[in-house]
Amino acid sequence: MRTLVLNGSPKRERSDTLHITRAFLEGMKEEAQQDIHIIHVIDKHIEYCTGCFVCKRNGGTCIHDDDMRDILNEILESDLLLLSFPLYCYGMPAPLKALLDRTMPLSSMAMRKVGDRYEHIGQSDYSCLRYMMICGCGFPNSRHNFEPAVQQFRLCFPHNHTIITIPESPMFNAPEAAAVTEPRLALIKQGGKQYAQTGKIDGTLLDAIASPMIPEEQYADIVNGGTEK
Repeated sequence: MRTLVLNGSPKRERSDTLHITRAFLEGMKEEAQQDIHIIHVIDKHIEYCTGCFVCKRNGGTCIHDDDMRDILNEILESDLLLLSFPLYCYGMPAPLKALLDRTMPLSSMAMRKVGDRYEHIGQSDYSCLRYMMICGCGFPNSRHNFEPAVQQFRLCFPHNHTIITIPESPMFNAPEAAAVTEPRLALIKQGGKQYAQTGKIDGTLLDAIASPMIPEEQYADIVNGGTEK
């Protein structure tokens, strides 16, 4: 499987969420050979979409000649597109959102009704592409935090998608939290193996991965104590 990882964290390799993503990829690699390329989006030159729609009328060529041309080609050559990012204002960080906006050349102005909603018809064939979202946040639980990011991802990629959300993610960058983070990374790794086997992750395993690693109140106390010092 050829996997393209778009790391949306401005922290690059220091990203809390990237610890989660790497464990997932390790699980995939244990099950089958993988071709994995990680792009740190913050390092790429990506202009903002201006909404001119030229790309939708001329076969998919954007007016901006920047790194997005190569990224779009790599997306189309991949089997799995994995968006790895921390939660910023209940959505994705700005560099990754700018990249997502610039995927507009993949679709045309024409639209069709699918179920009770409309979707743009693609200018390129990416029907075999699968999508994954791995998102971590610094809050103690997942309730009323991830919903906007999850909904946007589902609307952008309505088919063949898998979503992993994990609260308390800053703990993955804290060596003193290894007693709880290492078992969680093992679960995530198991999810990667399962995904490589079947293209899916069992719902019970997803729920276990998304649960708090330590009690919510304890985590909040630790965070609040750290910010008060």
